Amino acid sequence: MNIVPEPLHLASRLAQDYIHRFDQVSGLYGGDYRSERSFAERAAWLDLSEDKRTPRKALVSCLRAYNKKHNNHPAVHTSLDSLEQQGTLVMVGGQQSGLFTGPLLVVYKAITIIQSAREAQRRLNRPVVPVFWIAGEDHDWDEVNHTYFLSPDQSLAKVKLDPKDALRTSVSYTKVDRADWDGLLNELQQQLPDSEHKGELLRLVSESVQDAPCLSDAFARLLGGMFGKYGLILLDSADPALRELEVPVFEAMIKRNEDLCRSYQAAAKEIAGRGYEVQAEVAENGANLFYVHEGRRLLLFREGDVYSDRKGLVSFTRQELLDELHKHPARFSNNVLTRPIMQDSLFPVLGTILGPGEISYWAITRDAFADLGLRMPLIIPRMSFTLLDGTVHKYMDKYELTFQDVLLNLAEKRDAWLAGQDKLNLDERFAQTKDAFETLYQPLIEDLGKMQEGLLKLGETNREKILEQMDFLLSRSKSALAQQHEAALAQWKRIEVSLLPEGSPQERVYNIVEYMNRYGLNLVDRLMEIPYEGSGTHRVVFI
Repeated sequence: MNIVPEPLHLASRLAQDYIHRFDQVSGLYGGDYRSERSFAERAAWLDLSEDKRTPRKALVSCLRAYNKKHNNHPAVHTSLDSLEQQGTLVMVGGQQSGLFTGPLLVVYKAITIIQSAREAQRRLNRPVVPVFWIAGEDHDWDEVNHTYFLSPDQSLAKVKLDPKDALRTSVSYTKVDRADWDGLLNELQQQLPDSEHKGELLRLVSESVQDAPCLSDAFARLLGGMFGKYGLILLDSADPALRELEVPVFEAMIKRNEDLCRSYQAAAKEIAGRGYEVQAEVAENGANLFYVHEGRRLLLFREGDVYSDRKGLVSFTRQELLDELHKHPARFSNNVLTRPIMQDSLFPVLGTILGPGEISYWAITRDAFADLGLRMPLIIPRMSFTLLDGTVHKYMDKYELTFQDVLLNLAEKRDAWLAGQDKLNLDERFAQTKDAFETLYQPLIEDLGKMQEGLLKLGETNREKILEQMDFLLSRSKSALAQQHEAALAQWKRIEVSLLPEGSPQERVYNIVEYMNRYGLNLVDRLMEIPYEGSGTHRVVFI
């Protein structure tokens, strides 16, 4: 595969500055991810702070049970054996548990986690293992219950999972029964174009959902099937066994809640003061913790010593909340601002792999780490790709389009090309005709108005109708021109829908299953062979 760097300037300005102008934003983050010294200093601090984290043996025991169930590969158990030994570090990144792994960027994040762990191990000459954090505690079901494919007619096809009882609860607690999975698999079979790989691919997907009680389990199985051989450890943040280990961290978050809130707000104020957009809500008196009540995941807020949700469904004093934590730890979960702290409290995190949006909101958490005796880890930008197939590449060459043309002004380029096919010079000739008409007609209606005042108004109305009809004829003529070049315009459409579907980067829309169906089940292994690039530069992969 040929690989070419191409800018993709769709991230927030803060993320862009972090990736390309780190010196300008270094005060908002920890060490410089490009610096050998930062890696060495972070590793040294992790060695000195072993007692600040969950005991390794207890953590690995929990992870071993989960991975044995969903990701039971020898390489994974080798990674777990290594993690159990003091001195082993981790590279970690995560995502919500999307349908069939969700958009391509999820696969790219897993690849980055694995490759960055390899690179860090080479740099430091010590064990570094990859960990994927499945955010199963998240409750935004509508964000994860669907995915997109390119249909045979070159339009965007959506497949969606609709369980019967989808409460506002964690995705890992949202039950999906066999009938729901069967309906989804039937829809997938209809949407995927026929290919030599389709049958085997459908079997793989079917095995991942077989008896899966929730979307998170199916996600873990499919991700493990792709990356388990590379030693990628998986965890589900909603795993009750993991939650038991997290109790001391939640306890610290509750006891230091005012300090955390002040740190988040101070960081948000600084970010805004530098002219950047604050990428996550920092609510006044936000507890930044969720509590599950009667199946619903409620965000807690603090007023003095009382913790409650916005609707008043639950209310606890600080001590009552702590008592509830020890009785029912599975009812507690993190929000977007406390999850980074929980991650660092569990693992010896050398670096965390983040996408552009995540890089932006992690700046809010900088000082909060210190409130719990921690330090922000190195932030490694996720690798970013656009897959460009041979047919689309041929069309781009045919119409002399660069990748940046597609991103920035494809519609203008297409309209200019179509105008170039207009041998009748429609715009010019219609404009000349309208000018000639008005030149002859305007004096006539003015003279008629002298004869009778009402004729002037009637003549002006008549002129507007004639001009309107000319515009209508021009529009119909252009439609006829487009019909003459329908095949060519379909090629332009194929370029657009392949590389920038509905104006979004390809990696945020399409599913990896779409491309495995075209190029084979070994596609992920081929993508794993792309040289690691830790700078966050977007690359086009000619496939």
